[in-house]
Amino acid sequence: MVEKYQNAAKHMEKKVVLITGATGGLGRAMVAHFQTGNYALALHAHEQQTYVVEAEHEWFQADLRDPEAIASMVKEVLNCFGRIDILINNAGISRNGMSWKLPENDWNDVIAVNLTAPFLLMQNVLPEMRERKSGRIISISSVVAQTGVPGTAAYAASKAGLLGLTKTVAKETATSGITVNALALGYFDQGMISEVSPELQEQIRLQIPKQRLGSVDTILATLDWLISPACDYVTGQTISLNGGLYT
Repeated sequence: MVEKYQNAAKHMEKKVVLITGATGGLGRAMVAHFQTGNYALALHAHEQQTYVVEAEHEWFQADLRDPEAIASMVKEVLNCFGRIDILINNAGISRNGMSWKLPENDWNDVIAVNLTAPFLLMQNVLPEMRERKSGRIISISSVVAQTGVPGTAAYAASKAGLLGLTKTVAKETATSGITVNALALGYFDQGMISEVSPELQEQIRLQIPKQRLGSVDTILATLDWLISPACDYVTGQTISLNGGLYT
């Protein structure tokens, strides 16, 4: 795998995008979107993968609960492609339960994947980005971080922490040609909504001022905007995409 790109990697014209959680619903939509553009894709999967992507790409396996696995994955991506232009922290898990019942192991797993892993990924990609004075980091957060939802203590805390992390790292890297932003997503037609029953989906829909689930195209268009050269003055921001559910 490494030999495939090693010689030419540093001279590639394509932007290198590292997407975590590339096998989930939203991850797959991102992959399908970026493979049509001028990008080389470094795709993370929790288990050895996976599905075919018709683009210049490689799969990288890592358990995001393991700091050593994260560091090793980033090193492999850099060896393979020569650089990382864009990091999208998309991987996320949820373990539901009222706060007084939630097992500590469930709490720890959610915090590890949703918050600690993005921190460690940033920590590992930033030296190379800072050296080149160029980079885009985008983390996928949630409206749940802004509103709270009963039974989502770990998920809400992890996604809220991601917003604070984004603001801090953005200030730390503002003079290095790097932007760091987060998307706080409402309820969309792809992703974790697939785990929700049709009855609950209908209840959610009625709470949204737009009266419908969002289209993943909105997320993809926002990603395109954030990684464009025209967006180099936008950093440290939480961009809410929620159909008016939280304003």
